[in-house]
Amino acid sequence: MKPGATHPQGWDVPPINDLRSAIELLKKHPEQYIETDRETDPIAELAGVYRYVGAGGTVTRPTRKGPAMMFNNIKGFPGMRVLVGLLASRDRVSMMLGAPVRELGIQMAEARRNVTPPVIVQGQQAPCQEVIYRAEDENFDLRTLLPAPTNTREDAGPYFCLGLVLGSDPDDRDNVDVTIHRLCVQGKDELSIFFAPGRHIDAFRQKAEAAGKPLPVSINMGLDPAIPIGAEFEAPTTPFGFDELCVAGGLRGRPIELVECVSVRQRAIARAEIVIEGEILPGVRVAEDQHTHTGKAMPEFPGYTGDANPSLPVIKVKAITTRRNPILQTLVGPGEEHVSLAGIPTEASIYMECEDALPGLIKNVYAHSAGGGKFLAILQVAKRNSGDDGMTRQAALIALAVYRELKNVFLVDEDVDLFDSDDVLWAMQTRFSGDLDTIFIPGIAGHVLDPSQTPLYDPRITAKGTTTKTIYDCTVPFHLREHFVRAQFKELDPTLWVPDLYK
Repeated sequence: MKPGATHPQGWDVPPINDLRSAIELLKKHPEQYIETDRETDPIAELAGVYRYVGAGGTVTRPTRKGPAMMFNNIKGFPGMRVLVGLLASRDRVSMMLGAPVRELGIQMAEARRNVTPPVIVQGQQAPCQEVIYRAEDENFDLRTLLPAPTNTREDAGPYFCLGLVLGSDPDDRDNVDVTIHRLCVQGKDELSIFFAPGRHIDAFRQKAEAAGKPLPVSINMGLDPAIPIGAEFEAPTTPFGFDELCVAGGLRGRPIELVECVSVRQRAIARAEIVIEGEILPGVRVAEDQHTHTGKAMPEFPGYTGDANPSLPVIKVKAITTRRNPILQTLVGPGEEHVSLAGIPTEASIYMECEDALPGLIKNVYAHSAGGGKFLAILQVAKRNSGDDGMTRQAALIALAVYRELKNVFLVDEDVDLFDSDDVLWAMQTRFSGDLDTIFIPGIAGHVLDPSQTPLYDPRITAKGTTTKTIYDCTVPFHLREHFVRAQFKELDPTLWVPDLYK
């Protein structure tokens, strides 16, 4: 499929190949992108502003969904720009990927099934290496070169919140993993990195550390939005050894370009705005809040500020490469941007596995904003016979199995709009009885950032990140379907009466 061509499914995939072309596309759509030239402090102020403009998600109210926002005047960093909220709207993601809002998960599933591997280009073809800063230079200081923001005043330090870390097996460079991790600035050439359990790059790090060797990585920021979204797939949908950059290639219909780093034996994304090159050091650990002693890390997707980790691996920075006039891209931790990044691949993973196991039963999947795109999924089903009553609940079990961090599943019929929370709750009120239609599965691995998944909250569990998972079956039993028909209204075109209704 050529860039910009119509997808076989009918999706119009736009010819985006980097962050700048994505921004240019958004500029053509009203109320999707704004800029400010007012001086903005990256420490707490930038995130504080965007909280009101468009963060959404699980951010403390008042907040809302709004446009992406470019800050052109960053205090202490002349010439640097910071972009926030690029993906903080499902409508914007649709514009940049090409599928309709309700079909984004299905588009992601198609991209996972029809992958396109990345290719290597030469340095002169890589915009990310237009400007090079080497750590050996006397004046090199990560803290003055890049305006890493903090979300709140109690953050452990400045964070790179949208740094896509690319690492590979120490014994096999072609065994690659790319994932987004919590990266806290710890010094002029040091970052701490937090790995949630089960991350593949952490397996590479452990293997290198066992051999007493550093693990070379690149941290890529300011990307074609297809790349970070594609990278958010997790096992078993993308098993160990699977390169998630292939998914971004599948979304675009052409390969993602990589380039050899200038200071470490690793590759970087050639059209990134900013690349930090470095090595994860063996046997070295630091407290995440060693400089601030706040006891806190940063706001995370569940809506709470996470605890600072007392012992994290360290990345020793070797170089920073950038485009001319680079754009640092960030997000507000609990916001709608995380929902898009994590949630759309979650939808794709569940849809793929359910369709493979139970063809035709699952019509669509929505990873709800209330769960940050991870904890809560709505599955829309189309029952065909009485046997599908049980198969519907089987689909929920498949969803919980395929996405480990998922905590709660709602099952709704095809006449319910799974993207409308009011409609889902209506189904719960009229098609659900607590003692009949609730299924509890206790003692299951979940996510360490959920504060209810701790022994302090639930003394029955022995380890953080363990929970009871719940299925809420809000579907009508097949034999009773004729008793649950919604009121039927006349089908007509309302714009004949109200021309501006859907503008």
